[in-house]
Amino acid sequence: MFLGQYFHSLDSKGRLTVPVKYRELLAGGAIITKGFDPNLLVMPPVVFENLANQVNEQNYADPNARLLRRYLFSNGETVEVDKAGRILIPQYLRQKANLDTDVVIVGVGDFFEVWSAENWTEHEALLDDAEANVARFIDYRLSTNRSSA
Repeated sequence: MFLGQYFHSLDSKGRLTVPVKYRELLAGGAIITKGFDPNLLVMPPVVFENLANQVNEQNYADPNARLLRRYLFSNGETVEVDKAGRILIPQYLRQKANLDTDVVIVGVGDFFEVWSAENWTEHEALLDDAEANVARFIDYRLSTNRSSA
């Protein structure tokens, strides 16, 4: 499971050092694509395949389903973790996510996100608003008790 926040820098070629804890989870490579926020998503292939299958099951006659396919697949790339533990983020994806040098890697369970440090700071302010979070998340019926879920 991808957990935590890691502050890293992209090198001059656009390579990102993957946290050591994440590397084993990406032993089979990864898919990187544009996120729905100003960020990138990095997923093990099986996770991306699950998402892709859900997208592909949508009615292609639906204009929004076609947009979703284009959004997800046209921005997707297969990447490998090199011997130094880095992945190369394609230039066009770096531009779409406003990635320059300082980035934040954010674990979100089955995959991780890559944010510019500036965008993450802004987004984190939303996450730190406890009162707003109660209103946002109350309908999710979260429980730590499996029998209640």
